[in-house]
Amino acid sequence: MKFLQLSVLPFLIVILSLNGATLAHPYGDFLHCLSLRISNSSTISKVIYTQNNPSYSSVLNASIHNARFSTPTSPKPYAIITPRKTSHVQSTIYCSKNHGFQLRIRSGGHDVEGVSYVSQVPFVILDLVNFREVKVDTENEVAWVQSGATTGELYYGIASKTQTLGFPAGICHTIGIGGHLSGGGFGILGRKYGLAVDHVIDAKLVDANGRVLRRKSMGEDLFWAIRGGGGNTFGVVLAWKVKLVPVPPVVTVFTVNKNLEQNATKIFHRWQYIAHKLPKDLFTTVWVMKVNSSQVGKKTVQAGFRGMFLGGVDELLPLIQHEFPELGLAKENCTQMSWVQSILYFGGLPIQTVDILLNRHALPVSSLKAKTDFVREPMSETGIEGFMNMFLEEEADFAITMIEAFGGRMDEIRENELPYPHRAGILFESSYFVQWTNEADAGLCINWIRRLYSYMASYASKSPREAYYNYKDLDLGTNNIIGYTSYEQASVWGLKYFKNNFKRLVQIKTKVDPMNFFRNEQSIPPL
Repeated sequence: MKFLQLSVLPFLIVILSLNGATLAHPYGDFLHCLSLRISNSSTISKVIYTQNNPSYSSVLNASIHNARFSTPTSPKPYAIITPRKTSHVQSTIYCSKNHGFQLRIRSGGHDVEGVSYVSQVPFVILDLVNFREVKVDTENEVAWVQSGATTGELYYGIASKTQTLGFPAGICHTIGIGGHLSGGGFGILGRKYGLAVDHVIDAKLVDANGRVLRRKSMGEDLFWAIRGGGGNTFGVVLAWKVKLVPVPPVVTVFTVNKNLEQNATKIFHRWQYIAHKLPKDLFTTVWVMKVNSSQVGKKTVQAGFRGMFLGGVDELLPLIQHEFPELGLAKENCTQMSWVQSILYFGGLPIQTVDILLNRHALPVSSLKAKTDFVREPMSETGIEGFMNMFLEEEADFAITMIEAFGGRMDEIRENELPYPHRAGILFESSYFVQWTNEADAGLCINWIRRLYSYMASYASKSPREAYYNYKDLDLGTNNIIGYTSYEQASVWGLKYFKNNFKRLVQIKTKVDPMNFFRNEQSIPPL
């Protein structure tokens, strides 16, 4: 290490003692670099958290939404950086790059494989929790939202100003905007308006060289890539400008639950033929899970048919009764509410107050594993029966599959319009989840979801078997964490997420980050 100037030394001692660190630690050079660049002791104590800092664990765990990666043996970052301004992000990039630390970027912490806050090599976390400003401009129907904000904070910001504008993102209100938009973002307005990322019209990004870029200065190739090409790949996106979409003052939601004894299999078989053809104003989804049977001590499988209609119940009922009479939808199954309340409804939250959208810790944290499929051909009744019967197994006590109808606007957008390619011809997306609370059950539960995924191979899309990047699945393949990853190696997983768009993503990555500074197990590699 270079000798410090005498005038700087007392200041640096204060800085490092605040964090319980000394220059003798392996990350001393990194901390020295970062502390000098920030050069304000009161700010540093709120920005840099090392492992000896009393607040380190609480800051680390505050945005971990998968307990699977929050165990005593989970790899921990040497430091967590919670920047408060753009220069802090630039300094973190500079010092990480110059002192050999991988950088993991976290916005909301919902990465299902934990790659935004776990690494097998020395790493630091850039946690964007302080970058959470939401500015809504109802006159121009746009909003600027920073990457550390949650979808709930964006929804709240919109709803506090207008009841006739919304945004087509996901139903989980604690998801970070940065990660959500980086992978696509499908939600209950998807059939009407497409993905969340289809409505991004500008962005603010810090690249591997520390340059701050907007759409015009980054160029259309890079702007294309960050809208669905994956996070922690092309730079740190600090904020997104999004176009808001019209919603009616009143929408109608419904739930009709059918179990195996109530012909759930036959009703779902029918649903898959019509759901993607329904009017764009109607979104439907089926949630499959194990429930208690009416027979004491026995279990059954329930298919919960849920929907959201952009209009009133008097318009919805005749539509469903004509197109999907098998469901048996009645007025008592329906509730009219505002669009923002429908987010709470689908999220399983009370709809009386929207303030809960601001609560980043409203949902319980458990261990989980996820996988996804896109289905282009209807499943047979026999195939559906086999799928549902797997939920009767003991390992599926806390498992759910969320099956979301596509079609509508999704059919109208070209496959290469953005990196997310799963558009025309998709009947529905299946998202499989299994959870557990006892770590001793982890192996059994993960094995169960892998068997479920194997079972669905006959019915899922093929060549490639498509998958959704926002539910990462490292079973599909990974990059080398150290050293070079070939195009051929990365394409094993890359083609599943991005199809033919993967090649263009690699070319853009090669141009903007040829040294592969921004990387993780499933980031786009350079050539």
